[in-house]
Amino acid sequence: MTKNIRNMVFCALCIAIGLILPMALHVIPNAGSIFLPMHIPVLLCGLLCGSYYGLLCGLLVPVLSSVLTGMPSAPILPGMICELAMYGFMTGWMSKKVHLKNELTSTYVQLIIAMISGRLFYGILNGLIFAAGKYSLQVFISAAFVTALPGIVIQLVFLPSIVVLLRKVNNKYLEQKV
Repeated sequence: MTKNIRNMVFCALCIAIGLILPMALHVIPNAGSIFLPMHIPVLLCGLLCGSYYGLLCGLLVPVLSSVLTGMPSAPILPGMICELAMYGFMTGWMSKKVHLKNELTSTYVQLIIAMISGRLFYGILNGLIFAAGKYSLQVFISAAFVTALPGIVIQLVFLPSIVVLLRKVNNKYLEQKV
């Protein structure tokens, strides 16, 4: 299987996870804002498939989820599209730019830069466009960091290890093909 086909299949899988995971968690009140279930597959896609597929995943997950489930709701959707697209793009871009001696450390740096970029992009767009006049620094800090803290922790605890493991599995697969 070529790398492009593998990336397309993995991107499609991440999109599917991005649709299913929020539905599974929405039995918990405010679960989307707390656990950030759409972020996980988008970040994973960007880290493993690159900026193009990460961006595509980040654009499609919130749109498809909104159309199919009504979540995120229409007022929140534009900001979510931009935030998740930035996450997917930045994780892919950072995975090409940041290479440290330790792969796990590299993945943490790539992930953290992307997470900060996405949150800042979301905050700037809300402050200037999507919620201009109704969006303050306090609202941004509360939503992006305080309410979302459990989701941030989940991302930082699980994603780097999953990425390193999947990269090793992929490398072993490629070695067997040669």
